[in-house]
Amino acid sequence: MPGVSSEQVELARGVDLLSYLQTREPHELRRTGPREYRTKTHGSLVISNGKWYWNRGGFGSRSALDFLIKVRGMGFVDAVEMILGFRASLAVSAPSVEIPEPIKYKFYAPKPVAVPKRAAAYLQRRRISGRVIMRAINAGILYESKYYNPESKYHNASVCVFAGKDESSKIVFAAMRGIDSDFKQDKAGSNKCYNFHIPAKNPQSRQLAVFESPIDALSHATLQNRDNWPVDMHRLSLGGTAQLALAAFLERNRQITRVTLHLDNDAAGITAARKIKAQLADDRRFKHIRVSVNPPRGGKDYNEVLISRIIIEREQKQLIRRKAELLL
Repeated sequence: MPGVSSEQVELARGVDLLSYLQTREPHELRRTGPREYRTKTHGSLVISNGKWYWNRGGFGSRSALDFLIKVRGMGFVDAVEMILGFRASLAVSAPSVEIPEPIKYKFYAPKPVAVPKRAAAYLQRRRISGRVIMRAINAGILYESKYYNPESKYHNASVCVFAGKDESSKIVFAAMRGIDSDFKQDKAGSNKCYNFHIPAKNPQSRQLAVFESPIDALSHATLQNRDNWPVDMHRLSLGGTAQLALAAFLERNRQITRVTLHLDNDAAGITAARKIKAQLADDRRFKHIRVSVNPPRGGKDYNEVLISRIIIEREQKQLIRRKAELLL
């Protein structure tokens, strides 16, 4: 390769973006969470758990090299040389600016209450079926807890916990949502590669439906039960529109051949879905997967669709009842 050797490229690719910016451009970093940073120049670029994702550009990576090329538009050779210069400066002397170590939190799953009555009642108010709720509770991916943070106004608030499990069935991710409040937060130290996932009845199912939130995934499962859809599928929540959880899930589940993106039916959701589709198409690991963008119809998200369906059905039943009464 002109200008740099393959060994130099390999060395450059080994440098992560957070280390690079902490040493070379600490003024660019602003902390936005316990283990999360953004940059002042690119506000939509998020650095979390050793990786970064540029929402505006629809691209993510781990390395500082990709950042310099994809985000800053540097030439490949120049970017490699800059990274190698960074490595050399580390070997010669310590950074001139004292860089605080990022706060690292060990993940502890929220403690469940004995009987999740309030969580179940909350989800039923969102029209999630009792059958779907019990399936999620029995799978250990849904439960009720109390938020603990004496310094927060939400301290001791009842929350629904939407959990994500790793390959050993250990909870490593938890999204907490207030039952009687607007509280929303992922538990500190959550591994976002293992977001909320409703498994298919057959673990080897080749189909995956993708949503922005756990509530939408549960709503979609409720609609399937109501309409007796024959398809057995996995359901995954991204916890937003970033594709980190999706790529990690597909890497772990190589049998998946069909992905349907059910992100929100608004400008942000449709744009994000199209970006994710393009990213998967460009990724050699996922060339075998057919991806379609299918936003919910009749609402912004699948919970709106579900609630609207139930309201319409009730109104139709009431209308039929009134007509029957008039004929008597």
